[in-house]
Amino acid sequence: MDRPLAILCALTFVIHLVGTLAYAVRIAGVRTRRIAVSFALFNILVLVSRTSNSFQGPFLAKRIEQHLSRADGHDLLADFRWLLLAASIATLAGALLVPTFQRLFSRAVLHFQQHRSLPRLVWHGLARSGYEPWRRVARLPSPVHLRAMRQRHAATAGVIAMNVFATALWTVGVFASLYAGCLDPSLRVTASTLSSVINGVATILMFVVIDPQLSVMTDDVVDGRLGEPAFRRTIVWLIASRLLGTLLAQALIVPAAMLIAFIARAI
Repeated sequence: MDRPLAILCALTFVIHLVGTLAYAVRIAGVRTRRIAVSFALFNILVLVSRTSNSFQGPFLAKRIEQHLSRADGHDLLADFRWLLLAASIATLAGALLVPTFQRLFSRAVLHFQQHRSLPRLVWHGLARSGYEPWRRVARLPSPVHLRAMRQRHAATAGVIAMNVFATALWTVGVFASLYAGCLDPSLRVTASTLSSVINGVATILMFVVIDPQLSVMTDDVVDGRLGEPAFRRTIVWLIASRLLGTLLAQALIVPAAMLIAFIARAI
């Protein structure tokens, strides 16, 4: 792996790490009963993710252009598989960090609720006194919680399956459009604009089906209609399905790219 590819993998890692930690924010919001504040503070990390995303596309497009112009026989598909592997590793890392992150984030929410100052919250986190909570709240996922996945949870099998599929499409969408330009270099500009062909399906599944269901579950916990243990088990299942989705993306990259290349030739 060369240095530019390592940078692209690091950007992909950040994007998917933040996406996975979003589940921990819901747990923190339920525990603190400050769901709106939780998501408002989480937007700071979302900015980091979107900044990484804004750099990833141009860097990857330049890498493709350089290899196509040199015609050096470099296997660009291997590059995309490395990027998809970075997405899977980031999802797994996020899953391992969820117990620690939700505890730290709960403290941050309560601190902000008390002082109502974002600069003060950032300063508290950077100050020496802010390091101490890290040692007290650092936890790995408990094997008890993993064994409890067989018990009752709020997500249906359909929602979990759709989350696997939606995550796979969302992960592979931009990569597939860029790889389609490698399959048909004469239409690579057209193909690079067609990521919505893949991402559109993922967007519909995520924001029309999955997210509303998860939001209802979150409100049910706050209202007392759903227990926190069942909600946490639901989050574990959704994170596991997200990881499976990033792995499924490895199998979808070539078919999705061929579909986009076909559409680019047809329009």
